[in-house]
Amino acid sequence: MSQHQSSELYVVNGAGPVGWTVAKQLAASGHRVRVLTRSGSGPAHPLIDKLTVDVSDPAQLGGAFHGAAAVFHCIHGSQYNAKVWENELPAADQTVLAAAGEAGAVVVFPESLYSYSSPEATMREDSPRAAQGGKRGVRTELLMARAASATDTVSVVASDFFGPRVRGAHAGERMVRPVLAGKPLQVIGSADQPHSFTYVPDLAAAMITAARTPSLWNRVWHAPTGPAVTQRDIAGAFAAAAGVRVPRVTAVPGWALRMMGLFAPGMRELAETLYQFEHPFVMDSHASEAAMGLQPTPLQEAATATVTWWRDQER
Repeated sequence: MSQHQSSELYVVNGAGPVGWTVAKQLAASGHRVRVLTRSGSGPAHPLIDKLTVDVSDPAQLGGAFHGAAAVFHCIHGSQYNAKVWENELPAADQTVLAAAGEAGAVVVFPESLYSYSSPEATMREDSPRAAQGGKRGVRTELLMARAASATDTVSVVASDFFGPRVRGAHAGERMVRPVLAGKPLQVIGSADQPHSFTYVPDLAAAMITAARTPSLWNRVWHAPTGPAVTQRDIAGAFAAAAGVRVPRVTAVPGWALRMMGLFAPGMRELAETLYQFEHPFVMDSHASEAAMGLQPTPLQEAATATVTWWRDQER
C-alpha cells in the first residue's frame, strides 16, 4: 500500500451495522477513519477516531469533514415511520451534502429498494425509481435531491440486510435467535417467495469501492447480492452454519398483519412493506459487480460469519 493511500482520511456518519462495517474495512486497509455519532460509539481501532457529533446539526459539523476524501452517510431515522423519515432524513442529507461540498468530499449513501417503481419485476440499476407515498416516497425524494446536489454523491442500494451486527432486520435477531435456540420461526408474508438479502460486508465493500472510483460517482449502484432465496432458505442456511436442526417456519399472513396494524402503529408500518414478502422481491447486481470488480459472498460463508458473531454475543 502506498504512503498516499495510507494517509487518506474518511469520515463515517453513524455506527450502526453499515457504518461500523465500513469503518472497520477502511481501517483494516490502512486508512484513517473519523466516526461521527451522537453517542461517540464505533469500532475500536488505532486508525479510528470517534467523535460525538450530531451530523444533522450544521453547527456541530464544524470542520469534521475537513481533509476527508469521502463521507459515508450511514444514519437512519430515529423511528421506522414515514413521517419521522420525512422530518429527519432530507434535512440531514442536505446538511451533510453542503458540508461535504465545502470540504471537497464525495458523499456515499447506503440506499434501499423502497424507491423502485415496479418491485414485482427484477430490480436492476436502470429500473425506474419513482415510487410515491409513505416510506417509499421519502426514499424517492432523497435520491432526487442527491441527483440535484452540486456535491458529488453515489448511492449503493441493498436489499434486506443480514450479517454481523445486524439486529433489527427480517434476517437479524428475529430470525437468527430462534434458529440458534432451536425454536420455531415465524416470518411475515410468505416463507416461500424468492427474496434478495444483502450481506452487510458486501454492501460496505461496494460503498468503499465507489468512494474511491470517481467514474462511479453521481450514479445509483447495487451492492453485490447473491441469488434470491426464500425466508425458509436463509433460515436453513443459518441452521446449517450453526449445526442445528432446521427450524419449522410459518408465516403471518398479510391480512393478519394488516389487522394488527389497525391497533399497533409499528405493525402498520411493517404492513406497508408486505409487498416485499408476499411476492417475489428480487434485485440484480450484475452490472454493479462488473463495474466494481466485486462479487457477493457465498450464502453459506456469510451465514457462518453471521452465526459466529451471534454466538459471540451470547458468551
